[in-house]
Amino acid sequence: MKEGKDIKKFIFSFYGIMLICIILFNLLLLPTIKEMRIEEVGYDQFISMTTSGEIGEVEIQENRILFTDAEGKIYETGIVNDPLLVERLTESGVKFSSKIIEQTSPFLSFFLTWILPILLFSLIGQIISRQMTKHGGGGNSMMFNMGQSNAKVYVQSESGIKFADVAGEDEAKESLAEIVDYLHNPKKYEEIGAKMPKGVLLSGPPGTGKTMLAKAVAGEANVPFFSMSGSEFVEMFVGMGASKVRDLFKQAKEKAPCIVFIDEIDAIGKKRDGHIGGNDEREQTLNQLLTEMDGFSGNTGVVILAATNRPESLDPALTRPGRFDRRVPVELPDLQGREAILRVHSQKIKTEPGIDYTKIARMASGASGAELANIVNEAALRAVRQGRNCASQADMEESIEVVIAGYQKKNAILTDKEKMIVAYHEIGHAIVAAKQTSSAPVQKITIVPRTSGALGYTMQVEEGNHYLMSKEDLENKIATYTGGRAAEEIAVGSISTGASNDIEQATKLARAMITRYGMSDQFGMVALETVNNSYLGGDSSLVCSSQTQTEIDELVVKVLKEQYEKAKNILLENKAKLDELSKFLYERETITGEEFMQILNADS
Repeated sequence: MKEGKDIKKFIFSFYGIMLICIILFNLLLLPTIKEMRIEEVGYDQFISMTTSGEIGEVEIQENRILFTDAEGKIYETGIVNDPLLVERLTESGVKFSSKIIEQTSPFLSFFLTWILPILLFSLIGQIISRQMTKHGGGGNSMMFNMGQSNAKVYVQSESGIKFADVAGEDEAKESLAEIVDYLHNPKKYEEIGAKMPKGVLLSGPPGTGKTMLAKAVAGEANVPFFSMSGSEFVEMFVGMGASKVRDLFKQAKEKAPCIVFIDEIDAIGKKRDGHIGGNDEREQTLNQLLTEMDGFSGNTGVVILAATNRPESLDPALTRPGRFDRRVPVELPDLQGREAILRVHSQKIKTEPGIDYTKIARMASGASGAELANIVNEAALRAVRQGRNCASQADMEESIEVVIAGYQKKNAILTDKEKMIVAYHEIGHAIVAAKQTSSAPVQKITIVPRTSGALGYTMQVEEGNHYLMSKEDLENKIATYTGGRAAEEIAVGSISTGASNDIEQATKLARAMITRYGMSDQFGMVALETVNNSYLGGDSSLVCSSQTQTEIDELVVKVLKEQYEKAKNILLENKAKLDELSKFLYERETITGEEFMQILNADS
């Protein structure tokens, strides 16, 4: 009923606006258009045309003279004090007129300026009204459905995603399985008086499977699944975003039980800072979302799922209990999780039997679910390039290197001196890492240039999951970073630009030891730095005075110098092995961790 009234109201408004436009056109624009047809000439040309009998009609006005030629073209000239003008025009047989500009008949002029525009605008109005009625109309649609929700609707039969398709996030699946059980058996919870969370917030780094988890919930529950991105709510016109929120929740209530998933909710859910002149459209959309989430009880069968990479930026009114009651962290997978994800994605391609997924999972330490899926796909592509129909263990291992360092650069040709420097650099890393008990074992060493810009790299693989690192572990890691530069100085006697990334990583780690981990005797357990957007790279900012910052810089330099000296001492003690291994790597270009350890541990 309300939708029909809104449509009629819109149609009346449309016709009223069009009528005003027609009136303004006839009163203001049409005379201007007619005047544009008149050509201005001099008075001498007017007299010449009069004498030669070329003038058809003449209209003498107060400030100008209008006349036409034999073909009906209109001319204009100025008024001149000429007492004989009328007599001259009469002798030439000119016809005097009072409406030269009105060349068309009154009926035709009325039809073209009034009847025809009204008919055209009436036709346009009928087409728009039919489209609005067809799509639901109403205040939520407006013109061309600008305020209507364009949420994508998935159902179980289309997506086909189940919890079995999502690996490596057992804790998140366990929390979401309760939502599925509630959608299947709501009475079991109602009997005890329990209420399901109105909203579940999935937070974690990019690529960890937040969207896939939401679709898996809908697939397991076999209910409609409304999916919409937070950025789709924000429109150019103020009020359209709020209208979309109202329309989305209206659709959800009509199709309950169902799941509403809002991806990247931080686009509309950022904290309101209260500054005048901010983005009113975004704040109105957020306010409408808060109102809608308060407008239904927890037992209506509508479950709101949302995902974000920046949970710390969300408005507290959005994350409080009663709106998003439950927060489910979706973190990077551990060793077992990475192995499970690799096995799930490997089922989608043809693989050779006997692939060691545990070894591959160790090599892919720190990878997200999306990166692991990319690794499996790169392995399949490599097998196709080499003319094979099954991916092998070597394909998997090489695809990890492609994701980490890029493809091999076939056209990059190093000089013999550069190649030897890179060999010493990488062997320096490997020896320092191997001689420190807490460092990860060396998996592979190569001096083949990669598209990422690396001229070589040393791959280290952790033996297991480590959730804590001691001060000694971090110092050993810094020493390993500096081992490449130390090897260059010892072997070549000079240093190169190849250690730029090592220096950056070592400096970042040393600064974190002092400012975040409290591992300095001078400051102790004092937080001197805060980390923002921990899931998106972790931008950090110091929270201390300028004097303290100077002292921090001095401590960072001290830590780096100490670990650099430690790395040099390790390499000096193993100078013979450094030369032997560097020569071996120079000749082979790529060696495995087993080959490296055999030479390092062999008696000279």
